[in-house]
Formats: sequence, structure tokens, C-alpha cells
Amino acid sequence: MSVQAKMAGTAGEPGPIGPQQTYFRYLQEGQWRIPRCCGCGQAVFYPRIACPTCAGQEFEWVAPCGLGTIYATTVMRRPAQAGGDLNLCLVDLDEGVRMMSRIEGVDPAVPRIGHRVHGEVRRAGEQSLVVFELLEGAQ
Repeated sequence: MSVQAKMAGTAGEPGPIGPQQTYFRYLQEGQWRIPRCCGCGQAVFYPRIACPTCAGQEFEWVAPCGLGTIYATTVMRRPAQAGGDLNLCLVDLDEGVRMMSRIEGVDPAVPRIGHRVHGEVRRAGEQSLVVFELLEGAQ
């Protein structure tokens, strides 16, 4: 039985669910999981139905180590009433995949390309997200 079908069964919904829904369900449960291809062992992100490396269609969902390196970063300027400035970034995870997120815990202008970061699941209202913080010494 696929992980998607197992996840659907635990939520009480009939049949299998897709990889994107599986990813977000894990996040809602406070777990960060990414798919890893059972054929070639390559981590895959954004979740999809076929591995971009070998075209395999069987995946296991694994917890990433959470460490990564900032590939690109920018500051999104927002008025104070909208929450103020926000850092947006692309992070290369040590597992070999890239994801978009944000850096929290520092001034949005501080993160730089090449800084090492650590990510975790955080609750933002009704939504759970993966967000990053700079590792000590990166500032």
C-alpha cells in the first residue's frame, strides 16, 4: 500500500491522495517530510508523481535533516500594518533539493547567499509551514 493511501485512510477519506496533498497533510500534523524515490534514492521536491531523475513512481516519505544553504534571497517590502518586511529565499537542502521559504528570527535584510540555515515546521494561523533560521555564526 502506498504512503498516499495510508495517509488518506488515517484522515478517513476514501482512496489514495496525490503527492502535494500528502506533503501538506504531513505539515498539518507538524511533520516535515519529503519524497525520496525508491528506484534511485534521489530526494524529490516539489512532490510529484514521477521522479525527475529516473522516472520512478514509488516514493517513501522521509524527514529531511533540516539543514541547508541559502541559494537566493530577497526582501519583500510591506507596510507595517501588513506585517512589515519579510525575507523570501530559496534554500538548497542538504538532501539535494531546493525549496522556497523564508528566514525568520533576524532582520529580513541580514540573510545572504551561502548562509547555512536550519528549517522546521511552524504554525502560522491555520496553516503549517517550513521556515528557516540562520545557523549560529552565519550572521
